[in-house]
Amino acid sequence: QWQVVESGGGLVQPGESLRLSCATSGFTFDYYAIGWFRQVPGKEREALSCISSHGDTTKYQDSVKGRFTISRDSAKKMVYLQMNSLEPEDTAVYYCAAGIRGPVGCEYGESEYEYWGQGTQVTVSS
Repeated sequence: QWQVVESGGGLVQPGESLRLSCATSGFTFDYYAIGWFRQVPGKEREALSCISSHGDTTKYQDSVKGRFTISRDSAKKMVYLQMNSLEPEDTAVYYCAAGIRGPVGCEYGESEYEYWGQGTQVTVSS
């Protein structure tokens, strides 16, 4: 049975950092690209970043470029999202998702991802 479980969310002040983790199991991790998304109540889910199955390609939306860093650890089947210089506008539920894909590239479209976690809340407030 596949699992995708996010952790690491919490309440931080503006300018602080958080590292989100995404633990995966039940599928061949190295065949899957991973994406991070977030959603604010009442708004559509927003793609933030993705990393290719072999980790060679990473992409970032303009809203997080330069502040967030995605990475993956094949041995641990984990993906991370390091979030620095957090802003109140980053407050949202953050989701990790996995989508089977060849070794090259990753995409933002939600239809590219089969396995989704339940999300972890990130709140940025003073």
